[in-house]
Amino acid sequence: MSDTNNTGNTEEIPVEGEHLLAKIKEIIKEGNARKITIKNKEGKEIISFPATVGVVGVVLAPVFAAVGAIAVMTKECTVVVER
Repeated sequence: MSDTNNTGNTEEIPVEGEHLLAKIKEIIKEGNARKITIKNKEGKEIISFPATVGVVGVVLAPVFAAVGAIAVMTKECTVVVER
């Protein structure tokens, strides 16, 4: 989890599946992300969603459920954060 690639306003963070949901929550809590994309280890996009400051609570519940399901099915993935 220590490898991070930054290119301009995009950051790629490799994450193990079991830590995926915690990492997504951490990124959203920081409040400076506009869009979050999760890619599998081959680089194929699995899910992408906006992470604007105004989006909270009930709106994010389905996203967290989807991310939890992805975490169960995926051993390794990359979180791409657009700031």
